[in-house]
Amino acid sequence: MADLTIVGCGNLGSALINGLAAAGGHDVTAYDVDEAALERVAPYAARTTTDVETAMASDTVVVAVKPDIVGAVLSEFDLSADQTLVTVAAGVSRNYVAARTDATVVRVMPNLAAETQDMAAAVTWDEVDEDVRVMLADLGSFVEIEEELMDTATALNGSGPAFVFYTIQAMTEGALAEGMDETAAETLAAQTVKGAAETVLRSDRSVDDLIDAVCSPNGTTIEGMEVLWDSQFADAMGAALAAATRRSREMAAERADE
Repeated sequence: MADLTIVGCGNLGSALINGLAAAGGHDVTAYDVDEAALERVAPYAARTTTDVETAMASDTVVVAVKPDIVGAVLSEFDLSADQTLVTVAAGVSRNYVAARTDATVVRVMPNLAAETQDMAAAVTWDEVDEDVRVMLADLGSFVEIEEELMDTATALNGSGPAFVFYTIQAMTEGALAEGMDETAAETLAAQTVKGAAETVLRSDRSVDDLIDAVCSPNGTTIEGMEVLWDSQFADAMGAALAAATRRSREMAAERADE
């Protein structure tokens, strides 16, 4: 059974803990200085603790705290070279972390869908860490990328869920304007996004081909797509990703100055 500690039980840390509990096969210690946060995750962790020594005993330590306190947290943890430290904070490079620990450093950009084991994650490491690989696979899907692309991953799959939530909200509001009940509209919008995403992942066809498959000549879909193609939707989404990527790089630069 994989032995790991999650440091920080906020939104992301809790999502990781809950997802690993559902997956099984993981002995998870939850560490936080906030007793209330520990109480919320207690049903899903093998143990909870406010004691650093207990938290440091795991083979793998996942630091899931806000970027601006990563340095302070690392100063409290004295890990050995045979341990692995996983950082999931936006804008925090492996070099920054490696300079503050003897442990092997792995950088991961996960997202909140870890809670339902639907997480999309990007990982960068010098070599595959089997415990981390199993953890990521149990929480969803992951890709290996180079360190210089982690800012892009931060925007794409880290910030991306908020962009998709916004899209679901817009679809829901469009249906409400046509008279549909809010619960029904949101269910249909969310399930449609989920189903479309699964289709992309499981199909050998390109996204363009899938769009064509839904668009019958002179039908309803092509009528709606004409509106989207004539709009600034694609540009706006690209700008949102670029802005999030830029902010991740800025945060990395801020850490480098510490």
